[in-house]
Amino acid sequence: MVALLDGVFAFVLLDTANRKVFLGRDTFGVRPMFRMLTDDGFLAVCSEAKGLTEITHSMPRPPEVTPFPPGHFEVFTLKSSGKVESVQLGRFHSCTDEPKHAVHDSVRGLLSGFELETVKSNIRVLFENAVRKRLMAHRRIGCLLSGGLDSSLVAATLVKLAKEDELTYPVQTFAIGTEDSPDILAARKVAAHIGSEHHEVIFTPEEGIRAIQEVIYHLETYDITTVRASIGMYLVSKYIRKKTDSVVIFSGEGSDELTQGYIYFHKAPSPKAAAEESERLMKELYLFDVLRADRTTAAHGLELRVPFLDHRLCAYFLSLPEEMRVPKDGVEKHLLRESFKGLNLIPDDILWRRKEAFSDGLSSTKKSWFSYLQDHVEAEVNESQLEMAAKVFPHFPPKTKEGYHYRQVFEKYYPGRAVWLSHYWMPRWIKASDPSARTLSIYKPDKDK
Repeated sequence: MVALLDGVFAFVLLDTANRKVFLGRDTFGVRPMFRMLTDDGFLAVCSEAKGLTEITHSMPRPPEVTPFPPGHFEVFTLKSSGKVESVQLGRFHSCTDEPKHAVHDSVRGLLSGFELETVKSNIRVLFENAVRKRLMAHRRIGCLLSGGLDSSLVAATLVKLAKEDELTYPVQTFAIGTEDSPDILAARKVAAHIGSEHHEVIFTPEEGIRAIQEVIYHLETYDITTVRASIGMYLVSKYIRKKTDSVVIFSGEGSDELTQGYIYFHKAPSPKAAAEESERLMKELYLFDVLRADRTTAAHGLELRVPFLDHRLCAYFLSLPEEMRVPKDGVEKHLLRESFKGLNLIPDDILWRRKEAFSDGLSSTKKSWFSYLQDHVEAEVNESQLEMAAKVFPHFPPKTKEGYHYRQVFEKYYPGRAVWLSHYWMPRWIKASDPSARTLSIYKPDKDK
């Protein structure tokens, strides 16, 4: 049954007649689910880890709270005592596999073969199909719009299909940044081009810094790049909830992982290594970008939809020859950009806009959000604390003041739960001490060119 579900989900199915319990979670873990199972068969399941940390039980040591693995289902027998025993844990779908439900998802216009024009046409058809099927909603649909390639393609396709479907309201788009930030200006241009009802959320560095505690509480992680990038998304979600009636929110998550969008892909030793890295990132989305996108929106009661993580689109893109998917002519995501060239779906300069480090995109050109954060943590953490980091935090000791500060906040809410993070998100193939693209030698923001 789970292999036939085309969507995002996390469920607990209680079958009392046959004394079975079933758990399942979508392919990429877009929807969160955590489980706690004691040695004597007490099972607790929650969409957030924080719902399981206070449960008392008779075990001598606290049982682990772990994320349920994406793309898996688990079967338990249910004993008369109410306790359970796990009898099967299986993977029902992986991002590289054509999904079983593809036979029921009739996509017209797909062509066979790997000629460039054929591939470009198929990418367009599958992407539009991915957006169209996500238009099913009882509540108002809106879209996050950073003015980058991914969110612009999603927003433009959404507005186009909404008109075709004769939605009774205009699609609202939402951008966040400081007043003169590159993202605000780029998003404004895209919104004017596609004709959305556009909202700009201008935030101050002080507001961003004040949100750090809440953001870490909702995220349940201290991963540096995740926390850093979540603040803007958290604040824009807060605005959407308070000021508008949009509830179903489209977003561009998953594209960077799928289409090799990170700047460090330029340094991949071979197309094969790049393809393997892309798959690894897809499988870890639930720990990083998808976790960020789900928690920052769900914290404000919004429902996230991510067309780039459509099963059919992902399986197709990952089946393409490795050489076709790598950065080309110094531009990452070249194949995706090329697929939408000459259509006037989004402005040309946006179609070919380089990826900004997230903290740069929403920052003022005078001083970046990254720099404000560094100033803040400088005041929060001193050198001697950083020197003692390995003693205070033996699991993944933070190496920077920013990392130390996030860890302090995390420990305040989730003491002793540092193992929830299995590793930090970091770029590959280059020497990097910080996950931000802005610190890499190969990174040049538009304004520096």
